[in-house]
Amino acid sequence: MLLNFLLQINVVGSTTVSAPVEQANQMQLSLWELSLKGGLIMIPIAILSVVAVYIFVDRLIAIKKASKNDTIFMNSIKESILSNKLDSAISLCKATDSPLARMIEKGISRLGRPLNDINAAIENVGKMEVSKLEKWFAFLATTAGAAPMLGFLGTVTGMIKAFFNMANAGSNIDITLLSSGIYEAMVTTVAGLIVGIMAYLTYNYLVVRVNNVVNTLELRTTEFMDLLNEPVK
Repeated sequence: MLLNFLLQINVVGSTTVSAPVEQANQMQLSLWELSLKGGLIMIPIAILSVVAVYIFVDRLIAIKKASKNDTIFMNSIKESILSNKLDSAISLCKATDSPLARMIEKGISRLGRPLNDINAAIENVGKMEVSKLEKWFAFLATTAGAAPMLGFLGTVTGMIKAFFNMANAGSNIDITLLSSGIYEAMVTTVAGLIVGIMAYLTYNYLVVRVNNVVNTLELRTTEFMDLLNEPVK
């Protein structure tokens, strides 16, 4: 008797547990379907995310190219200057596509003037090169702040939509009437925060990389200025 009673409880429990699991499996949403539930606010958030990824990849490639520590180039420049072969040094700078080469070329073109003038000319070129590397950084910084704000805007519009549907339903309130507004509120908030965090992290990472390039350029500039004080062979 007791055994039959326990078996009946086990069977009933298994059926009641399996039903919610089957319902949960049927309620799974894809990422695309979930994004569509975010409403129109998801469009500017998606645009910001695509542009931010493109800028990050583009600037990362440019910074990586600029941060290349070409010791062979500097050794060739040193050899040409000490041998008084300025034309060879300028030709080498023109053939090398890097911020360092353009800075050194400007310095060589100013030879014969006071060292302060040469150093100032090199620094001016360096500032322009760094400005090129920092192109579109402002957009990443703006995205880091604007994307979460757009997400919160979606939260407000979603809750307004949910309360509007609730008011129109009167006494016949159904949870399905509120689901679209709540989906919009939650999805846009999550999407905005994800894009904002992504833009914030990528912006700071690129800033650190640019600072490393600046330190390398300053080191090479000092090396070049010291080279001008060496006696010509």
